[in-house]
Amino acid sequence: MIERSQDLLVEHRSGEKNGKITTLLRREQMHEKNRLFARVLLHPGAMVPYHEHSGDAEAYYILAGVGEVNDNGVVSKVNPGDVIFTVSGESHSLKNIGDEDLEYIALVILD
Repeated sequence: MIERSQDLLVEHRSGEKNGKITTLLRREQMHEKNRLFARVLLHPGAMVPYHEHSGDAEAYYILAGVGEVNDNGVVSKVNPGDVIFTVSGESHSLKNIGDEDLEYIALVILD
């Protein structure tokens, strides 16, 4: 299977999550084993609010930009090449603290 870039679902977001999310593979394409596989852009100052995972885990792979992650209450700076992994029962947030877009791959894995 090949998904062509012009056929991918792109959602532009405003407000707190200001940026863009491009769905790389839909849930049914992943045989219902994963909920989300996407490329995400957060504009400067935008963020994914602090939230808890229940029944799934989430991985972020930072591609570009500078972010600040809150990983279960521990706040750290993240850079390109860093990986954030949050399992079921844990919480996290991610904020773009740089002057350029924060770009990352997000994968939500169902338990």
